[in-house]
Amino acid sequence: MTIKTLDGRRFAKMILQGAQHLSNNAKAVDALNVFPVPDGDTGTNMNLSMTSGAKEVQNNISDHIGKVGSALARGLLMGARGNSGVILSQLFRGFAKSIETKQQINSIEFAAALEAGVETAYKAVMKPVEGTILTVAKDAAKRAVAVAKKQPDIALVMEEVVKEAKASLKRTPELLPVLKEVGVVDSGGQGLVYVYEGFLAELKGETAANLLAEQPSMQELVNAEHHKNAQSHINTEDIEFGYCTEFMVRFEQDKLKSNPFTEEKFRQDLSRFGDSLLVIADEELVKVHIHSEQPGEVLTYGQRYGSLINIKVENMRQQHENIVQETKTSLPTASRVEKKEKEKYGIVTVTMGNGIANLFKSIGAHIVIEGGQTMNPSTEDIVKAIEQVNAETVFVLPNNKNIILAAQQAASVVETNVIVIPSKTVPQGMSAILAFNPAASAEQNEKAMNAALAQVKTGQVTFAVRDTNIDGVAISKDDYMGIADGKIIVSEKDKLAVTKKLLAEMLDEDAEILTIIFGEDVTKEEVNEIVAYVEEAYPDVEVEVHEGSQPLYPFIFSIE
Repeated sequence: MTIKTLDGRRFAKMILQGAQHLSNNAKAVDALNVFPVPDGDTGTNMNLSMTSGAKEVQNNISDHIGKVGSALARGLLMGARGNSGVILSQLFRGFAKSIETKQQINSIEFAAALEAGVETAYKAVMKPVEGTILTVAKDAAKRAVAVAKKQPDIALVMEEVVKEAKASLKRTPELLPVLKEVGVVDSGGQGLVYVYEGFLAELKGETAANLLAEQPSMQELVNAEHHKNAQSHINTEDIEFGYCTEFMVRFEQDKLKSNPFTEEKFRQDLSRFGDSLLVIADEELVKVHIHSEQPGEVLTYGQRYGSLINIKVENMRQQHENIVQETKTSLPTASRVEKKEKEKYGIVTVTMGNGIANLFKSIGAHIVIEGGQTMNPSTEDIVKAIEQVNAETVFVLPNNKNIILAAQQAASVVETNVIVIPSKTVPQGMSAILAFNPAASAEQNEKAMNAALAQVKTGQVTFAVRDTNIDGVAISKDDYMGIADGKIIVSEKDKLAVTKKLLAEMLDEDAEILTIIFGEDVTKEEVNEIVAYVEEAYPDVEVEVHEGSQPLYPFIFSIE
């Protein structure tokens, strides 16, 4: 049957099939993720992004294809994760913009929409790289435009799109040296091929389930060890911008009056903070992905235009070290890998900052999840960490009140015996680990670790994101705040003045040990000034200093 026009309902079915087919093959796409800077798993990110778009479409089914396209673009924008997810969202943002006023479209309009999506995606990327999902999308759209001039059947046009997308995907190793070196194709491009195959399946009356049986095995796609070997070819210290930073800004009109937003200027301003920059915006918000060395500065810039939401910051150096370590300890072929016996105990903890992560590892943590305030890990992140530990009993330390529920939810969905110790701060988490005794029973350890939470005081210095008044303390936006065990004690513009006043409030005659963990934006001179202040004012207190490299919090204190 010839399909000369495409309406909203049929396009919605194509989207759902594309999302399902990508979901069925997400692990295969993950296995192709070979780039030297780890930036999340491509298959997982694209799957979560496309699923978000599909859900929005399901909630907005219409005969009007323009309305369905707008729903897809909106869902993708809100759910976009990682480079690949953001680019995918831009491909369909441009597609949707091209058809937004149309009730239905023909083959020429369908091809033009694919091309419009490519143009939008290229504009969103500060420095487009060929041999990626962008190239696959561009080549496929170009083929669609050529075929549609002579072919009115949209199904046949889509068939040519899939053929060209696959051919382009095979050519990606010739455009990106790292792909050729490892012997694989681009992961994002492969994900897009799966989406397009799902589209075609719907137009041909097939299902994603039928397509799954036709796919090559993961072994045919990639040797599962290859991506680890690619990571080992670079040094962690060669990663120039260490934090994968993602966030959204919901526009606030009062801020826009004094600081009008333009996507081009916003993108240009952010480019000075790092690389791998992606910026996409609509009337209500802007979404950002960037690799930066100072994520706090990036977030502060974003606040000029509105409020921050959906913030995620990942330490890519730590990710790289973990991958390299896995490579060093793994055997060369799957047939020789033996299943490791489970350990009796494992400890999973959450924190932010490479220095703090190393501190936790040095005192017994098996896995440290990068996360914390404003960058909470998901339940899925915690589940993966629990499973990776491979222990009979796993203790999870959230170290943040906003992560406790996610940890408890993760504990409820795994088969492993998981005990969540409800630590609300980094010092509490450290105190709990130090109370752990591998010779004791799980019940004894749970009791001891919970008791340890109350044996440490936590002080934190951070900055205010808005004007307010809490507990009698007047707070102005961008002022520094001193927080003692969750309560704001002082707020002023001078960072060191706030730090000293906070310590004066918290240190008493019972204090014996003060541990200072300083953040990524703190100088050695500032640390020395604080240490000198404590040594002079509180000579009986022993001071320990550690470089935490944490964002957003210049100082974290532990007082025992």
